[in-house]
Amino acid sequence: MATLDELKGKYATVLEAVTTYGVRLSHLHVQDDKLYLEGAAPSEEIKNKIWDAIKSVDASYSDLTANLSVDSSLPQPAPPAPAAQSYTVVAGDSLWKISEKFYGNGSLFHKIIEGNPDQLKDEKSVIHPGDVLNIPAA
Repeated sequence: MATLDELKGKYATVLEAVTTYGVRLSHLHVQDDKLYLEGAAPSEEIKNKIWDAIKSVDASYSDLTANLSVDSSLPQPAPPAPAAQSYTVVAGDSLWKISEKFYGNGSLFHKIIEGNPDQLKDEKSVIHPGDVLNIPAA
């Protein structure tokens, strides 16, 4: 007989998805030797993502009972922040131009400086063609 902690450990990725996607849990306990998960998802799409996560852990989910509904009044989760990316400096580039390219605003060049503390110290830092810069998310 599995304990609540053992089942929560097994289905940890599912519980992370529940949190990430804003699913409201009303019950999470052991019932009939199974992890019983009951809650509401903000959309059918998110409900399906939770089921996909469940099936990726155990396709038979024989030790889990999930009762998920859709409640469209729940807030939709915020979209994930864009990931940082790298950029190789080309001739004619400046921090201002690179900032305009990635952020749509040259005056945000300080974000590039902050994202490259090992290469750039301040706005007077010199960049050269071939330098690879980290471009933080906006």
